[in-house]
Amino acid sequence: MAGDYVDIHSHLLPGIDDGAKTIKKTAKLAKEFQDLGISQFVTTPHISHYVWNNSEQDILSKLSETQFLLKEENINLPFKAAAEYFIDDWFENHLKTKNLLTLKDNYILVEISYLSPPFNLYKIIFDIQLAGYIPVLAHPERYLYFHKNFTEYEKLKKAGCLFQLNLLAVVGYYGGEISKTAELLLKKGMYDFTGTDVHHNNHIESLHQKIKIDETNLKEVIANNQFFKF
Repeated sequence: MAGDYVDIHSHLLPGIDDGAKTIKKTAKLAKEFQDLGISQFVTTPHISHYVWNNSEQDILSKLSETQFLLKEENINLPFKAAAEYFIDDWFENHLKTKNLLTLKDNYILVEISYLSPPFNLYKIIFDIQLAGYIPVLAHPERYLYFHKNFTEYEKLKKAGCLFQLNLLAVVGYYGGEISKTAELLLKKGMYDFTGTDVHHNNHIESLHQKIKIDETNLKEVIANNQFFKF
């Protein structure tokens, strides 16, 4: 990262999900972000009703509190908050009633189960767009059930889903199979944006590792994140 990277996927707000547990840990991760060459970031706590039952208001309150505390620590890295929405039946209803937290404009970060895709995934993607949002699917390379059925990735793109690559995949953090899928999706030009998906210090340490895949197209997809500059 050349010092001007805008990260759009992380879990730095303290005590709100499976990311940073305390403000001290948030401060440490934010400093590490600066060292990595991140100039701004949008942090994205989970909104997964049955696991991390955060509301948009909870996240915005925690954001204000965290921005204040980091300023007191002399950490001036600009950041905003959105959410990583888990697509399920609850989210389907939530979509009809709420103003969602966006990465920018009408772009929302979404994820699906690691075990199996929602049976009505394409209907929900359509409903997201009908509600005026553009879905950005977090880490498509991590959904193992698509690896043997690559046409599903093509269907998702055709359905209007944008793809966000986890940079941890390119350094082999999740293992060889996920790296290989990330490489293939990159090769086919299917990624739109990237994100760190940093939750804790182990993730930061891994981001300093050597890239384990063919880097063709990677720089371009990293540069696309300039779109989210604020």
